[in-house]
Amino acid sequence: MAKLPEIQTGADMVLETKDRLLLTELQRDSRQTMQELAERVGMSTSACWRRVKALEADGVISRYTVIVDPRKAGFELSSMVHVSLARHEQKNVEHFVREVSRHPEVLECFATSGEADFHMRVVVEDMDAYNRFLDDFVFKLPGVSQVRSNIVLKEVKWDTALPFRN
Repeated sequence: MAKLPEIQTGADMVLETKDRLLLTELQRDSRQTMQELAERVGMSTSACWRRVKALEADGVISRYTVIVDPRKAGFELSSMVHVSLARHEQKNVEHFVREVSRHPEVLECFATSGEADFHMRVVVEDMDAYNRFLDDFVFKLPGVSQVRSNIVLKEVKWDTALPFRN
């Protein structure tokens, strides 16, 4: 196999082939033991542990989590919400960002170019909960001029793993 180029990360860490293999495996199953992980990527357990700790310390691995199926947990409605601000006054933008971060229904929020200023992925129990989210929160935010919702009908693809090329 040809040697893959190294990838420079934010600080001074370089992602080598073994690092990409480790990250691919950890994204697949972060509950495996260090011994299992080391065997899967062809390293000794101690070397594997050191690399994982270095990836954590450098912030490449930011956290470990559990992925919950929203529907099985009672969250039946998912919506892509596109929000436009009337004016891009710094205080309105800061207020919007601060308030969005306080609402657990908002799983993701991106400041974007294009027609809308922000795109959010919102998950709630049902349409009544979604209407409350809009009425009690989004529509009351200062500076919001337009809100468009796209209700998710079917999940076609959803993944959290980055596509490392090993």
